[in-house]
Amino acid sequence: MRTQTTSYVARLFAGDLSAFGGPATDEAVAGHIRAEQMSMVLGYSVGIMLANACNAIVLAIALWQSPDRIAALIWAAAVASAAIAFGLQSRAARRITKPQFVSRRAMHRLVRNAFVLGTAWGIVPVAFFDNASTGGQLVITCLCSGMLAGGALAFATIPIAAIAFTAPIFVGIAICLGRNGDLAFLLIAFLVVVYGSVLIRGVFVNSFSFARRVMRQIEAERTVRLDPLTHLPNRVAFNETLEAALKRLALSGEEFAVLLLDLDRFKEVNDKFGHPAGDEFLVQVASRLRRCTRAAEHVARIGGDEFALVMANLARPEDALEIAERFVAAFTEPFRIEGRQIGGATSVGIVLAPRDGTTPLDVMKNADAALYRAKKVGPGTIRFFDASDDRVSRDRKALQSDLEGAIARDELLLVFQPFLDLDQSRITGFEALLRWQHPERGLVPPSEFIPIAEETGLIHEIGEWVVRRACATVAEWPDEIRVAVNFSAAQFHNAGILQIIVQALADAKIAPHRLEIEITESMLLSKYGSAEPVLNALLQLGVTVALDDFGTGFSSLTYLRKLPFSRIKIDQSFIRDMLVQPDCAAIVKSVISLARDLRIAVVAEGVETADQLDYLRQISCDEVQGYLISRPVSVDGVLALLDRKKLRATFAA
Repeated sequence: MRTQTTSYVARLFAGDLSAFGGPATDEAVAGHIRAEQMSMVLGYSVGIMLANACNAIVLAIALWQSPDRIAALIWAAAVASAAIAFGLQSRAARRITKPQFVSRRAMHRLVRNAFVLGTAWGIVPVAFFDNASTGGQLVITCLCSGMLAGGALAFATIPIAAIAFTAPIFVGIAICLGRNGDLAFLLIAFLVVVYGSVLIRGVFVNSFSFARRVMRQIEAERTVRLDPLTHLPNRVAFNETLEAALKRLALSGEEFAVLLLDLDRFKEVNDKFGHPAGDEFLVQVASRLRRCTRAAEHVARIGGDEFALVMANLARPEDALEIAERFVAAFTEPFRIEGRQIGGATSVGIVLAPRDGTTPLDVMKNADAALYRAKKVGPGTIRFFDASDDRVSRDRKALQSDLEGAIARDELLLVFQPFLDLDQSRITGFEALLRWQHPERGLVPPSEFIPIAEETGLIHEIGEWVVRRACATVAEWPDEIRVAVNFSAAQFHNAGILQIIVQALADAKIAPHRLEIEITESMLLSKYGSAEPVLNALLQLGVTVALDDFGTGFSSLTYLRKLPFSRIKIDQSFIRDMLVQPDCAAIVKSVISLARDLRIAVVAEGVETADQLDYLRQISCDEVQGYLISRPVSVDGVLALLDRKKLRATFAA
């Protein structure tokens, strides 16, 4: 019972209209309604405070001949000064962007101030009416009536504030007129009661109508500013919040932070378990993130798996770090989706305004740079923006911009590293390796530009170029020579990849078996859901498929059993150590034996010494690849490597 009473009182003095039988709302909507109510009060406040100051001066003049002149002057000076100060404060507040959320505490202060001002005017009839002249009494009556009307107007949307302001004036008038006993004054008291009742009723009617109008407006805006899946604010709402925070920063110096989050496993969940599971994952993530913030702050979903938060009124950077740590901790427990337990993680980049930017572009650019550095460290990492981030980000964006035109400027090229057949000591094919010859940076490693290509979608255009160029090149070689092309995860799951391969083979007029597609175990680990049908389609087409870096993943044998590979490539880490570490030698021998039973050819990567070559020949490895055979060569160097007599003399058993 006590808890219910306390809750009711809290709602009552927070301006919650449900305390008076009005529409019930949750705290988020109530905070928005309070913001609109406060905006209305501030809109009237300058004029109301000016009227208060003028009325106080008029009262002092009217009581100039009264015995209470000194007390009236002191009262008038106090009220006028307070009214002018509050009016100036309200004028300054109106220049700041209207907040989207106002707390209960702020509304409590408003109600308290209304009561103090109403009490100041309620003192007037009690203290000054009896000793005033007839004219003075008329002025007091008019002023009190005017203040009742003015208070009802100023607080027309907040019944509790209107009551807090007018009640002391009613009480003062009642005390004054009641102790006089004159019939005329009793009639005036009756009229004041009727007049006040009409005003208060009008306040309630207006406030209920106002609240419902704001609620309808909020509901309508949700369709534009709310993400339909997670019910979080979307990018439009986030941009508005950021703009408002920057305006408050410029006008009042209120600092803030922006936290940018990226989910580390969303694409994997989406691709492995399907889009419905991905949607449920996002919904559960949104729920957890929502619980990490204060009522006045809302995490927004600004992209597929990107979330952001504007943390207003930042007292110290540690506060932003604390919220970021809560976000990271929210992923500690696995997510339960469609009967499965799925782990998740997030990385967080933080910027502090004005230190890290004073425009939306600078703030978000630097937040993205901080997030990029956090993601490079690993899942669950938090990073504040640093000046070095900006340099890295600019360099990366410049690289991305240059990469967009690399094909048109003919800056991409292929080099080729051969496969050597150990039984016949002849080259059976080449792996096509992509290189980027930048006009200013020189040779850019694939490890730098391929991740950028995958993130931006350029990988599809680049991948198509590689396939077409490789097919066109192998067409100039002997018919028994194949070319192998590496495919990334994003490229492999492009819906049009089969058509691209078919067209490339047709344009080059080569047999499908001369093209080999290499995919890695790590790619299969995150994209397994749609791998099998694509691989089967490739085999039906006649293209061969190789599993690269075999042994470095977690489910190699599962893939060999379920997916139709033509060839596997043993990772070079096993080849490098097989002559010095017995366990590596045992793994290599076992893989070759297993592949033979499954009728899958084997290529050993990273062969660099003659001893490694001899050992692999002894255990019946099919093909080898590595610097011992040849480093990657240009197209012009391929024909020299195809000199069979020279190869037989060099690598014969």
